[in-house]
Amino acid sequence: MALICILMIIVLVGADQIVKYWAVDTLQPVGTMDFIRIGDTKIVDLTYLENDGAIFGKMSGQRWFLIGFTSLILIIGFVVLFKMMKRSKLLDIAITLFLAGGIGNLIDRIRLAYVVDMFEIKLFRFAIFNVADICVTIAVVLLLIYALFIDPKIEKQKADVSDIGGGKK
Repeated sequence: MALICILMIIVLVGADQIVKYWAVDTLQPVGTMDFIRIGDTKIVDLTYLENDGAIFGKMSGQRWFLIGFTSLILIIGFVVLFKMMKRSKLLDIAITLFLAGGIGNLIDRIRLAYVVDMFEIKLFRFAIFNVADICVTIAVVLLLIYALFIDPKIEKQKADVSDIGGGKK
């Protein structure tokens, strides 16, 4: 499973960087273009944005802090991935998505001093984001599902096995 997770990280980071390259090359000169619309209703536009902050542009101008913090979180994430490997496929996928998203945005912060964003939800007012952000968001949702529903079952099964094995007095 470790090889699959590493390959998945490489593919997702590659996809993120390819989309960002396209955004810089093609989208930046025009600024915004239609992407998904139903009739006259815009759902998603492609809008070029250089975000030098974190979520919703918070911590703008804190490049080195964000690079350091992200690097630390990624190191911890890799340790957790390999320590918890095989505990749950959902957990493996969630951590893999989280790492891929973190790496994708870290590359931008190091290389460009900002993160390239391009997906703008027009249906309701929301942040402009990128493929790496999508990976992190899905990872957080999966981690919540894991923490609320799967991990308690795993822990209960471990406790039950311990009780059967004579661990309970």
